[in-house]
Amino acid sequence: MRIAVTYENGEVFQHFGHTEQFKIYDVSEGQITKEQVVDTNGSGHGALAGILAQMKVDMLICGGIGGGARMALEEAGIQLYGGVAGNADQAVKAFLEGSLAYNPDVQCDHHGHEHHGGDCGEDRHGCGGNGGNCGER
Repeated sequence: MRIAVTYENGEVFQHFGHTEQFKIYDVSEGQITKEQVVDTNGSGHGALAGILAQMKVDMLICGGIGGGARMALEEAGIQLYGGVAGNADQAVKAFLEGSLAYNPDVQCDHHGHEHHGGDCGEDRHGCGGNGGNCGER
């Protein structure tokens, strides 16, 4: 199994579409066998799902995520565990122990809104620069 985490300074990054790095964990028999940090090279939103699919990722742990990106992950067959905050390594360990706290209905609740439409531009996501944190409700 290969797990990806949106990653910044050891923490779960809180906006999938703006993550600059993923930490990738290879897992065998419930144990982490390899870890690596990979750059997204400026890719955003839906393209990130393609990067994860190319890396043969099975699941993603992240903070906030918009609807379009959720669909792109689903289409790529990548399981999503969103609404997670805190230390990335601890989040993966909690998942492996069956104790990861996540929100299956997480939506992105804010942006700096430098883009219009697409993954999290629909009003139903509550985007509009209201100052909230992605992943928090």
